[in-house]
Amino acid sequence: MSISEPFIRRPVATTLLSCSLLLAGAVAYRFLPVASLPSVEFPVIQVQAILPGASPETMASSVATPLERQFGRIAGVTEMTSSSLLGATTVVLQFDLNRSIDAAARDVQAAINAARSQLPAGLVN
Repeated sequence: MSISEPFIRRPVATTLLSCSLLLAGAVAYRFLPVASLPSVEFPVIQVQAILPGASPETMASSVATPLERQFGRIAGVTEMTSSSLLGATTVVLQFDLNRSIDAAARDVQAAINAARSQLPAGLVN
């Protein structure tokens, strides 16, 4: 006797069993906790530098560029965006999901310290 023999001998029972399994799967699918847009929080660090009275071009060339150069060396950075306004530059760093935000913050602080010699005097911390 093979495993398929009872299913071959009783086609009505086999059909009912298949239909009940299909129905149970459809009902169970409705109860699955699935979101079309899952809530994911990416590890993000924002760095802001202020140089009173500096033009946006000066902020971009003398503040944002050295910082971006150092931040680009940090492992796990997936996205880096910066914006320079009158007297202020903001750099936003996004990291891998598996990256610890505490370790990333230490790396960002080390990168800021490494870029400090290239930044203009009078920069507000």
